[in-house]
Amino acid sequence: MSDESDKNIPNMVTDLPGEKSAEFVKMAEKYVPKGLYTVTPAFISESRGAIIEDLDGNRYIDFATGIASLNVGHRPPKVMEAIQKQLDKYLHACYHVTPYAPYVEMAKQLVELAPGDFSKKALFLNSGAEAVENAVKIAINHTQRPRIIAFGYAFHGRTRLAMGLTASVQPYKKGFGVLDRNIFRTPYAYCYRCPFGCEYPDCGLQCLKFLEDNLELHVSPSQIAAMMVEPIQGEGGFVVPPEGFLSGLRRICDEHNIVMIADEIQTGLGRAGKMFAIDHFDVVPDVITLAKTLGGGLPLSAVISKTDIVESVHEGGLGTTFGGNPVSLVAGMETVKIAQENLDHANEMGEVIQKRFDEWYDKYEFIGDTRGLGMMRAIELVKDRSSKEPAKGLRSEILAECHKNGLIVIGAGPHKNVIRFLPAINIDEEILDKGLDIIEDALQEVS
Repeated sequence: MSDESDKNIPNMVTDLPGEKSAEFVKMAEKYVPKGLYTVTPAFISESRGAIIEDLDGNRYIDFATGIASLNVGHRPPKVMEAIQKQLDKYLHACYHVTPYAPYVEMAKQLVELAPGDFSKKALFLNSGAEAVENAVKIAINHTQRPRIIAFGYAFHGRTRLAMGLTASVQPYKKGFGVLDRNIFRTPYAYCYRCPFGCEYPDCGLQCLKFLEDNLELHVSPSQIAAMMVEPIQGEGGFVVPPEGFLSGLRRICDEHNIVMIADEIQTGLGRAGKMFAIDHFDVVPDVITLAKTLGGGLPLSAVISKTDIVESVHEGGLGTTFGGNPVSLVAGMETVKIAQENLDHANEMGEVIQKRFDEWYDKYEFIGDTRGLGMMRAIELVKDRSSKEPAKGLRSEILAECHKNGLIVIGAGPHKNVIRFLPAINIDEEILDKGLDIIEDALQEVS
């Protein structure tokens, strides 16, 4: 397929779905559960950089990156080279049986990158949900306490405990018998839709006060093992907390010996303009979970923990057959290096996006809020700026228009009214501008 230097990008040669994709749409209806969802009816054929080509030859600009699992783009040459070299050596061994160097090398790489001037260790798993489950398991073992603090609008995965930590009932929890008896939920600092009806900074961070009051009156801190928090909420709508919120959570954790777990699964490794999004807030967590982009497109997740916390677990208490597969690890190490090299570019391109956001906000009354850091940006759609009533159907119209014109972009948010922007952090500015032009055309069309 052509690369990003091809001027004929995007290039749509059929309606959606094209004939070949339509065949697989019908086949999927017969053989794949309807519980899985797809955003576009186009089946991918090839990809490179920021470009996707489908089975019918349509070429798209990718602003979704597999829901932030391809921060440095599709098939970066250095990542592909590392994968091929590893494939020529061995494919799998299981670290518990015959350990291998890439596991230790990547653990060292992540430990040295992670915030905190203290001893840390890292273990590897397959998915974000597994990382979340293991982080909680480690915290409970360390503290010998049963309960976890989680936040409104949070998303932490689809396994049973991770579902319990996740806020949204529909579609993530409904009918699944969620394990949430020991989960205490408290509001996140979503200032655009403050649950207390306040305005920052005059609010005095009522969300923190609410948590502190509940810890004093209704929930014994001596029963809380951990607090699971996203430095920037992902599925919840790319909510960036105000100054003082995360540091306030850190203070509360310190006061009550609660393990602070930062879920960096969507925010980490350059997505928000720093290697870890929590670095924007000068807060150091006790434990970090990583996944999505960590494997450069292959399944890989990690838990990075203070040594004294993770070492409280007895030998044999942690493990998985495929966690830290050597092919994923070598791909991951190269991905991390590329992300480090592109932090400045990510922030520069993030400002390019925000400049367009500002222009759109002035032009389109249905844009109620724009927000984000680095290359993790979003717009929130409303029927009326005064009432902030979510414009739920409008997002679907805009996304469909974008897909039709060659841009893959997806939504977020509990009210189904947020469009999230997740281009590769090393995307060429010309390609980025083309994608933003398609969005602007869609906004104009629905207006």
